[in-house]
Amino acid sequence: MKNVKGILFDIGGVLYVGESPVPGAVETIEMLQGRYRMRFVTNSTRRPPETIRQKLIRMGFSIGSEQLFSALGAARQIVEEAGGRAVTILTEEAEKYFGELHCIDTSSPFVVVGDAGENFNYPRLNRAFRTLIHGARLIAAAENRYFKDADGELSMDAGGFVKALEYAAGVEATVVGKPSPEFFHQALHSMGVKPEEAIMVGDDIESDIAGAQRAGIRAVLVRTGKFRPQDLEGAIFPDAVIDSVAELPKLLEV
Repeated sequence: MKNVKGILFDIGGVLYVGESPVPGAVETIEMLQGRYRMRFVTNSTRRPPETIRQKLIRMGFSIGSEQLFSALGAARQIVEEAGGRAVTILTEEAEKYFGELHCIDTSSPFVVVGDAGENFNYPRLNRAFRTLIHGARLIAAAENRYFKDADGELSMDAGGFVKALEYAAGVEATVVGKPSPEFFHQALHSMGVKPEEAIMVGDDIESDIAGAQRAGIRAVLVRTGKFRPQDLEGAIFPDAVIDSVAELPKLLEV
């Protein structure tokens, strides 16, 4: 691939799977850090951005706090800049990250939904529904359909619950993570790179690959994480497919 100045990396499924780095991923990131401007973009919403970064550091990755772009951080920023508060469907750890911006008042101006794990239950969903029909704005920190869980199987992500709330309340969510073009463009803007000068490396054919391409960014699909062979049988065509992120230097002719 030619004329690449910046690289966007998905994290879970690309840099690591479960609790282990993808073989060769640590060395690949270290090799590319000084050659390209880089951002690490994630729809992971169970944990705050800094917790995710510290996990990567423990695995051996060297990633600065300014290099990490989190959908959860983007959702919090929207609520904070509006001077409002939000009814949330998140994990307890993510709710603590929202701090005083989190509430249970159904007259609140925002509802924020992420991957809440065991917190996807009827009381929380119904509270969010009541807040929405009172006029709140629905913010989806992510709308992925599924993710690869620690046991190696696919598990439901937040997308299905976001769609349920949209249907029940008759509203449309604002998506702040991938595949939102704005999310990709924010990451590129932060490193001074144009879409045509960047590539996105991901394992999600919809959020990573199609999302990046709609934002004008070339997209590289890895055969790790949530990748399934049938991903290549649909209407989305990656610009390149590699077995893992460890093959990226070869693709870039580094």
